[in-house]
Amino acid sequence: MNSTILDKIGIDPAYILIGLLVLIIILFIIIFIIMGNIRIRNKQIKRLLSGTNASDFEEIIMKRFAEMDAVKNNSRRLTKEHKEIQSNLSSCVSKIGLVKYDAFEGMGGNLSFALALLDSENNGVVMNCMHSREGCFNYAKEIIRGEAYVALSDEEKEAINRAKTLEEEIAESIE
Repeated sequence: MNSTILDKIGIDPAYILIGLLVLIIILFIIIFIIMGNIRIRNKQIKRLLSGTNASDFEEIIMKRFAEMDAVKNNSRRLTKEHKEIQSNLSSCVSKIGLVKYDAFEGMGGNLSFALALLDSENNGVVMNCMHSREGCFNYAKEIIRGEAYVALSDEEKEAINRAKTLEEEIAESIE
């Protein structure tokens, strides 16, 4: 088996035959691997389709669509409830400031206190409880947007400022 083209190039035809034989063996191995994968997939498909027909698939699909609709409706309901809670939460007490002090000289123990209770818009009340030997005197003053329309003691002002800055301090400690 002499070839003038192969002789001119300097290649022995036996090398070409050996190379082609190796390539055929590799292709057979690849074919067997692919056939094994096809066999595995066919088993999976048979297991999936066993005992079912087109109406069963339709029923399964319709059931899944109904479940998806229920999830969407539940999501809408939860979103609506979340908005309602958020709107109610803005009017709830969310900031608290407490200042304890000694209202009258010689009482000791810092039994008097000013307590500020504010919502997210700094609306609320500041309560001042002054403790003395004769009793306890309580005062409540309305706070609107962080300001009072009546005179405040230094302790009440400090309690309001502590309540206002409480949110900022919490945010800074988280960071």
